[in-house]
Amino acid sequence: MAKLYLVPTPVGNLADMTYRAVSVLQSVDLILAEDTRTSKTLLQHYQINTPMQSNHKYNEHQKLGQIIDRLHAGENIAVITDAGTPGISDPGFLVVRECVKEGIEVETLPGATAFVPALVNSGLPCDRFVFEGFLPQKKGRQTKLNSLADCKYTMVFYESPFRLVKTLEQLAEVLGAERRAVVCREITKLHEETQRGTLAELSHHYAEKGVKGEIVIIVAGLEE
Repeated sequence: MAKLYLVPTPVGNLADMTYRAVSVLQSVDLILAEDTRTSKTLLQHYQINTPMQSNHKYNEHQKLGQIIDRLHAGENIAVITDAGTPGISDPGFLVVRECVKEGIEVETLPGATAFVPALVNSGLPCDRFVFEGFLPQKKGRQTKLNSLADCKYTMVFYESPFRLVKTLEQLAEVLGAERRAVVCREITKLHEETQRGTLAELSHHYAEKGVKGEIVIIVAGLEE
């Protein structure tokens, strides 16, 4: 019976690819990639010659029927994204939901995702946490921020370098300037950095220094 595989890929360091992930990508009939140009580098590195098609947020609805038809026809298909685990702030959920609805088996491999090492390395409580991913850029942004004001658990956000300072400033306004936080940048890469402090200190630091790369923000929950 055909199966859909969700295969995590490294968030930076190519050595974080698992043996099992390579084996699955070599054996399936088709790989759905968020950006085929980005994934080509990874596949070439591990000598994976499986056919590849794009599957991103702009075309995943249109291609869904075709993917399901191929699975029903007996083809095994793997989903990968540019970095990390499919479905975590990346394409993946839509096709999984449809496979579950259609009775098609889904298997998700364990592997790289950016927020887990950032959370564990932060030094903030990680026994209970909320993952918010990317905050809304415009509509609903302030409402979402306000809803987190009384959250007692550690909060995890993804952010782009272009919006980092603004987000830290807004978090400071809503949660309090002295709330403890951590900014993790370029996880697993050559210039990996972990910066700890209050929201006010971090926003000031990056406003002066500037920032590049992929970013995870970890914010302490409201203390009793």
